[in-house]
Amino acid sequence: MERVLGIGGYFMRAADPDALNAWYRDCLGLDADEHGLWHQAAGPTVFATFDSGTDYLGSRSQQTMLNFRVRDLDAMLAQLRAKGADVSEDIQDMEGVGRFGWVTDPEGNRIELWQPA
Repeated sequence: MERVLGIGGYFMRAADPDALNAWYRDCLGLDADEHGLWHQAAGPTVFATFDSGTDYLGSRSQQTMLNFRVRDLDAMLAQLRAKGADVSEDIQDMEGVGRFGWVTDPEGNRIELWQPA
């Protein structure tokens, strides 16, 4: 059986694509080229489904949530707050899994930040 090799892309609609790309670059340090190609660091990727009634993904109109691995969750959240980003005060610790925090991008998409254990 053939199997997928990994995430090949993540695509989002945006009212202002250039501004949203700039936010991801300036606030999260996502260095994508003019075609959107980004060479990410090797590491685990979680693929999980949630009940349709969950609030975990943010707004009920948001069908998916992007999760970024980070080296230092506290430093990333502080960086985002310093740039005026909409950062949740909640932090979740999962023993053996890691720490989680959340930010909402300028288009209203909730993003999860994960510092693996």
